[in-house]
Amino acid sequence: MTAVESRPAGVVVGTRTAPRPFGARVGAFVALTKPRIIELLLISTVPVMFLAQGGVPNLWRVLAVVVGGYLSAGGANALNMYIDRDIDAVMSRTERRPIVTGMVSPREALVFGVVLAVVSTLWLGLLVNWLSSALALGALLFYVFVYTLGLKRRTSQNVVWGGIAGCMPVLVGWSSVTNSVSWAAVVLFLVVFFWTPPHTWVLMMKVRDDYAKAGVPMLPVIRGNIGVARQVVAYSWVMVATSLLLWPAAHTSWLYPAAAAVLGALWMKEAYALQSRAKAGIVGAKLKEMRLFHWSITYLTLLFLVVAIDPFVG
Repeated sequence: MTAVESRPAGVVVGTRTAPRPFGARVGAFVALTKPRIIELLLISTVPVMFLAQGGVPNLWRVLAVVVGGYLSAGGANALNMYIDRDIDAVMSRTERRPIVTGMVSPREALVFGVVLAVVSTLWLGLLVNWLSSALALGALLFYVFVYTLGLKRRTSQNVVWGGIAGCMPVLVGWSSVTNSVSWAAVVLFLVVFFWTPPHTWVLMMKVRDDYAKAGVPMLPVIRGNIGVARQVVAYSWVMVATSLLLWPAAHTSWLYPAAAAVLGALWMKEAYALQSRAKAGIVGAKLKEMRLFHWSITYLTLLFLVVAIDPFVG
């Protein structure tokens, strides 16, 4: 099936002559914000507010941060889709994105992304504080200009450094409560920084042919499964070690280091299992690279849930 054949009936890319139902249009603009990705960003934002507060933060402030964070990340994602519309049309996993199908025009996506960027910056500045606003805007600009325009199509290390944008919600969450950034926030920033490459690379192992077809030098395209698995293990060790630094940095209770150690051990078990299968020459579905991908989401969710609960443990 070609990209053209997979587009919704009545829609032709690059034209505005075909009907575009209102409900479908609304859904398309929501899709531009990549809601499922933003869920992960909020997981690393709200729990940090509990840790920074040492208890339950102001719930109106939490709501303001969640809304502002969604708008900011959504704007970044919309601009990312505008820039990457050419490679999105080539890859099977992205050929149904709103711009590719014609449900949203490139100009509409560009305007939508810029408007979200402006609104989110003002929202966070006026309702939270200007430090949080500046950090969120910095993440947006970094994702659009450094990662999407600068790194993504040029280096296999794009995910490593581009992942900085995805770490910024931690700092936004902390600064929204304290109007400052502490070492505890930096440690959690680094946890997400070292978590991002393994989380992303194992997914890229699954869809490497798509990126190869589009000419995007993701690490699995450049390196074989064994090389990627070794990198996953290396970053995983650093991530787990870094996660334990929150204990002295934030003076947490016994709960956090215990949970971080158990979760880290389970992560390393999956990472080494993936490396063993790669070294054995296993490919295809039996490589089971998505086991670590799904576990990585569970790991981050549980780790940050413990971050939120820890202040209530004596």
